[in-house]
Amino acid sequence: MVGCFFKMALRKMGMLAMTLPIFFGGVAGCGPSVDSSSVSETSQNAIEKKLYYFTWSDYVDQVLLDGFKAKTGITVVVDTFSSNEELLAKVQSGMSGYDVVVPSDFMVSIMAHQGLLAKLDHQKIPNIQFIETFLKKLPFDPAQEYAVPYFWGTVGIGYDSDVIDEPPRSWDILWDSRFKGRISMLNDQREVFGMALRSLGYSLNSQDPMRIEQAKQKLIAQKPLVRMYTSETFDHLLVSGDIVLAHAWGGPVARAMQERPSIQYVVPQEGGTIWTDCLVVLESSSRKSMAWKFIDYLIETEVAHATSERLLFASANRLVKSLVAPSVRNNPAVYPPQEVIDRMEWMVDTGEAIRYYDRAWTELKVH
Repeated sequence: MVGCFFKMALRKMGMLAMTLPIFFGGVAGCGPSVDSSSVSETSQNAIEKKLYYFTWSDYVDQVLLDGFKAKTGITVVVDTFSSNEELLAKVQSGMSGYDVVVPSDFMVSIMAHQGLLAKLDHQKIPNIQFIETFLKKLPFDPAQEYAVPYFWGTVGIGYDSDVIDEPPRSWDILWDSRFKGRISMLNDQREVFGMALRSLGYSLNSQDPMRIEQAKQKLIAQKPLVRMYTSETFDHLLVSGDIVLAHAWGGPVARAMQERPSIQYVVPQEGGTIWTDCLVVLESSSRKSMAWKFIDYLIETEVAHATSERLLFASANRLVKSLVAPSVRNNPAVYPPQEVIDRMEWMVDTGEAIRYYDRAWTELKVH
């Protein structure tokens, strides 16, 4: 992953201290004011009635949060991030004060292995029964112990059909010099290298340093053609015409289509990433009862339907697909056909090989 995004992304790097809004920069300071180690969850909840939520910027909707407060009396305090790496760094600091966070697929397994996530209490999340069957046993959480899928989608190419007559069949169009300065790439380490690896015929989860190096060299050759690496603004750039090709999450491209009908979306023949952003509760949270209620609320059919219509991401709640407008349900940027899903790959934790990606990403950015 990967929503807007943000996902649609940033599944995504950046300097933490520079990207978090100042208002939320001290969540640990403006958050829980009592010592959670010495106060029970019940008494602390009585004092605060607040829940701290760390999510992708485009996932925030005040109407949704107001609805939860009206239903439960709980105020949700929101902070946002632009990449999975930023999310992990903040949580690892031990000073976040967050309760519910929204990592993408592969980051769930990393956080679980580090002991950062609480095990789900399925009894307190009754709406979990409506999760799509194919999202229940995923490689990063096969027993659905830690994560509740929230939204899902694919990574492909958003393009302007007024400029590019035929749907791009290969990722290699992102190396076409005719479009120099009119190409954007996600500002996401794993997604960028995953795309390059797939274009070379390899798994996007490769742990082979030689293949990762080969992908890096290909990306370095592409860099002079790239206008910018962005996970947040590529949809706006497509609409304005500043770019005509975007390495992109489907949801933001679907939003761009509404403003500029010539915008289209395609997953190249080599395939790419299928992703899901998940709702998890931090093990360090002292407000787990409220956290389960909030997660259950977010995946409630009516709430998930409204959110899916707003974001144009496919909801993990299987009942939502039949409720969204036909223009959403039939848009392959939102709900890809099965033949596309069949050639996609889930991103997983690459273990120790992540150091090869980290180094290659740094070298690409400074080249």
